[in-house]
Amino acid sequence: MYKLFYAQGSAAQGVRVILEEIGKPYELIQSTIDMNLPRPPEQLAINPNGWVPVLLWDDKGMYECAAITMFLCDRHPEANLAPGFDEPERARYLQTLVYFSNTVQMAFQTFYYPDRFVDAPADESSARRRGIRRLRQTWNVIDDQIGDNEWVLGERFSAVDIYLFMLTTWLAPSLGHPTTAEFPNVRRIADAVMSRPSVQLVYAEWIAAQ
Repeated sequence: MYKLFYAQGSAAQGVRVILEEIGKPYELIQSTIDMNLPRPPEQLAINPNGWVPVLLWDDKGMYECAAITMFLCDRHPEANLAPGFDEPERARYLQTLVYFSNTVQMAFQTFYYPDRFVDAPADESSARRRGIRRLRQTWNVIDDQIGDNEWVLGERFSAVDIYLFMLTTWLAPSLGHPTTAEFPNVRRIADAVMSRPSVQLVYAEWIAAQ
């Protein structure tokens, strides 16, 4: 059984969708994204940064959402959530997951955690504005990449589409973020992903609030 350190509104929700799609048993261990609150010591032993998701299996553990996604998809090829090592879509699969993790998520971090990027509190509003600009830039890159594809990688559904949906749930137009309406290809795929039973289960609370 897998164990997943978990918090609503975090990247752990995307990993939970992957686990649902795989169909293997798992246990959720409640944690938090509030760095001012205590987190389970078992979680901190694997990821001293204190972030979720953290995945445990057997006597092993790992963190980082994109890494966990790749690991689970490769460990369970029967779920057909990732191209095989020799398939032509493999390169774009890896490229896009890393872009999501390193670039799109960094834009979100710049907005939501501006203190990590500036020396003085007075500069945090500037970091937030920069984060919003980067969100618009990075989502435009993804929207152009998708083009007329049915899914991010073409005609096949994959974990990349789940990751895309997860990131769109972090957009907050009320805070000045762009809406998915600015990125019609992104929105089309996010809407399609949202209809999957796994997503309906994991994101029921978020969906109900829309």
